[in-house]
Amino acid sequence: MRSVDGMGVLITGGGSGLGLAAARHFSALGARVVISGRRADTLAHAAAGAGCAHVVGDVTVAADRAAMLDAVRAHAGGLDLLVNNAGNMVRGPIEALDEAAVLALFHSNVVGAMMLTGLAVPDLAARGGSVLFVGSSHTRRAFPGASPYAATKAAVQTLTKVLAAELGDRGIRVNCVIPGGVLTEINVRAGFLSREAAAERFSAMLPMQAIDRPGEAQDIAEAMAYLATADAVTGAVLDVDGGLGLGVTRA
Repeated sequence: MRSVDGMGVLITGGGSGLGLAAARHFSALGARVVISGRRADTLAHAAAGAGCAHVVGDVTVAADRAAMLDAVRAHAGGLDLLVNNAGNMVRGPIEALDEAAVLALFHSNVVGAMMLTGLAVPDLAARGGSVLFVGSSHTRRAFPGASPYAATKAAVQTLTKVLAAELGDRGIRVNCVIPGGVLTEINVRAGFLSREAAAERFSAMLPMQAIDRPGEAQDIAEAMAYLATADAVTGAVLDVDGGLGLGVTRA
């Protein structure tokens, strides 16, 4: 098993939520981390708090993807871990979906991550690195109104398996972590809710978990660190959801 200490890590969507938690965790373990995101002020504040570098950029833009890799090369001397965390959420009944919004969602959640991963292959191969995708418990349990988001996350989970098989002979591992009910900024923004209302919604989901404990962003960060260092693990889709995907309903 490798050590996180000294790793060059690029985390997309690192300005908040799971990405920021991962940046803090990897930085605390001694990694040289670069976070990317579209909101300059938010990103700079997040990077200062996490003790890492940052680069403003959108994963759907080719020039921005190249700038992200340039930034981690400059900051860390190379790339050991790419965390494809950037994403968006679109919700709504199937008959009311906007086609342009759904296509944009696939671009941000799937296509951008695919293209960035392809661009990073030479860097990762040079250092025996790995890729992490971020899935969702929406692929484990069916939540009405979430079809666009669930579809993108199902694509990401299948992509994990295909790329693990494709890139293994170049020494690159590819894995995926599936968060459960973790309240982050994306849930507030996409649900058009106050944080208090979003928290109530997540609390109401607790009886759907096997473990009676809310998920935390730190849980996901720790799982990411494991997958980043487990040299024998590739093609894994790791559920970190308190048993949300098991289909139980507690009284």
